[in-house]
Amino acid sequence: MTIADRWLLPDGMDEVLPPQASRMEELRRALLDLYHLWGYDQVMPPPVEFLDSLLTGTGTDLDLQTFKLTDQLTGRMMGVSADVTPQIARMDAHSLKREGPVRLCYCTNVLRAKADKHQGGRSPVQVGVELFGHASLAADVEILRLALESLAVSGAGEIHLALGHVGIYRNLVVAAALEPEAEQAISAALALKSPSQLDEAVSRLISDEALANMFRALGTLHGGPEVLEEAREAFSEAPQAVNDALDKLHELYQGVSAEHPEVSCYFDLAELRGYQYHTGMMFAAYVPGYGQALAKGGRYDDTGKAFGRARPATGFSMDLKLLATLVLRKPDNDGVWAPADEGQNGLSEAIQTLRSQGRRVVQALPGQRSGAVQHYCREQLVPGDNGWIVEAIEPST
Repeated sequence: MTIADRWLLPDGMDEVLPPQASRMEELRRALLDLYHLWGYDQVMPPPVEFLDSLLTGTGTDLDLQTFKLTDQLTGRMMGVSADVTPQIARMDAHSLKREGPVRLCYCTNVLRAKADKHQGGRSPVQVGVELFGHASLAADVEILRLALESLAVSGAGEIHLALGHVGIYRNLVVAAALEPEAEQAISAALALKSPSQLDEAVSRLISDEALANMFRALGTLHGGPEVLEEAREAFSEAPQAVNDALDKLHELYQGVSAEHPEVSCYFDLAELRGYQYHTGMMFAAYVPGYGQALAKGGRYDDTGKAFGRARPATGFSMDLKLLATLVLRKPDNDGVWAPADEGQNGLSEAIQTLRSQGRRVVQALPGQRSGAVQHYCREQLVPGDNGWIVEAIEPST
């Protein structure tokens, strides 16, 4: 290995340097404070858990994303957390066991075996909230509003919210009595946004012409709020559960637009990302200039069933690293430069006094070549008639 190779990081791994590291910490605190104001209690999940709990329920799709290792104490397989949601579900179902609605929030590092275009890097700092124990529309609206507030706190200006509901496709699948292979073929065609492939799959796999037309229409139902009215017509003969899902989407849209009229809403009734574990509404929030969603979430009821306590659940998550790039921070030029301590009377006391007052003091080390400017100091400690005083540093010409 050459010296140059020692500087390399694994693909998808990144480091955060000043001043963005400070920006991330400020944002972490701001978001957790926001969630506290909304009644969400902070939890801290462990970085590693046994696989049989980590990959249970919503976590089953995370198998390929999870780094695995053997516990030297028990011989059991463990996994490094790749997504916090299954862990929070375990806490609600097993550790807390509270009655009624439970609101939890978190901010923690996760590690993923691979990255894709939807997830970003392999070492995100995942921040988010989960609301357990209430299946109402009001709970979903609260989660949506809190996601938008989170983006606003992070510095997002123009926000585009994409909304969907997995119940539309799921109930059409039930009505058509599709076998798993047929369901997968149609969902793959919907994911590709290819009308020709969708038409070929539907024509081959669905004999009922009315249902076949509904699946074909599903691939075209994406756009602004007018899509919901188009869907009413396209699914006029669909099972009532499909129209119930449309009702919920309409009410969600009204609830969000009443509180955040500046947010543009986009509907994609064929969006099936997370289809395996979502049970209701799904959403993703986008900001211009970013190729991936900055916030993703939705409803995933009964996720705690594997832990012995099935509960309604809804929530969202974000990557703090990505959020911190919304506002690029310049280094704070607020320091006070102090000379090296060479037995100068009263210098240590003066420095301690300033720090106790919340002032940032950078003290030179003996023989140090870099000075106040390099350490972002705009003032300096100098000896005065009655002890050490702080004075402004004159900018160099």
